Amino acid sequence: MTQPFLSLVIPAHNEEARLPTTLESVCAFVQAQPYSTEVIIVENGSSDRTLEIAEQYTSRMPFLKVIHEERAGKGLAVKRGMLEARGEYRFFADADFSMPVEEINRFLPPAVDSIDIAIGSREAAGAVRYDEPAFRHFTGRVFNALVRFLALPGLKDTQCGFKCFRGAVAEDVFPYQTIEGWTFDVEVLFIARKRGYKIIEIGVPWYFDAHSKVRVFKHSTKMAMDLLTIRRNALLGKYDPASIP
Repeated sequence: MTQPFLSLVIPAHNEEARLPTTLESVCAFVQAQPYSTEVIIVENGSSDRTLEIAEQYTSRMPFLKVIHEERAGKGLAVKRGMLEARGEYRFFADADFSMPVEEINRFLPPAVDSIDIAIGSREAAGAVRYDEPAFRHFTGRVFNALVRFLALPGLKDTQCGFKCFRGAVAEDVFPYQTIEGWTFDVEVLFIARKRGYKIIEIGVPWYFDAHSKVRVFKHSTKMAMDLLTIRRNALLGKYDPASIP
């Protein structure tokens, strides 16, 4: 089977309301591109009709694959999708597409040269945030300060949900991911940097969604603790190549 140029991985947990709009826009985008694409929806632990809706679209989108994962957790869903993907480049995206789908091409050659990892950023040059509450922006900057101090100095925004990996890099990095929740992005980028891969940030237009599943007070403590887990895992050698047979 021919390797697709791009794999687009979309984790979907209780997304029955937003998924149809997303899949319509993704379908139009894929059909307009000159390169081959596979789209992978990873439905995980939903209690609504997310899986049913995703499967209904496979008849219209022959490039769509739907994976059902019993357990919830965005990190878990992304890991599975990125490792089951076959693309030369593998891009994961939030199901709400708060970044317009057309921006994906800015993460790929020829727009960028031979990337290892390109990540969407709401803080890099050219980025624009739309409708984000000031408090939400402030808490995000506080968390990023912790990220830069404890794990990834120099990166301005690790939590924007749009990231592109060269296929070989994804296959080298994602098997070592251990965090199944929101902070998996930091862990994956930490492992990648430890391996010597280059990470670039691309400023994107980003539209705040009031229905975002991230809850500042509910998730902030766990996310901060995850940063300490990443440091501990690194000290224990869990990210070293020999740690996985």
